[in-house]
Amino acid sequence: MSETPDESRVDARAELLPEELAAGSADQQEQARAILAESDERTADPEQTRRQSAQTPDAAGSA
Repeated sequence: MSETPDESRVDARAELLPEELAAGSADQQEQARAILAESDERTADPEQTRRQSAQTPDAAGSA
């Protein structure tokens, strides 16, 4: 289902954040592809993401 993110996005995301630099990365490009692919999946199906998220408040419980 997931498509490969385009290379310009991969190149931009491969520039590691400070916490990622501290942890290290064996392959920055592959790490960027995985992060972007997961992000694209969440963006493509926001309702499924909402149902799966532990951080999303339960609308039924907030009434």
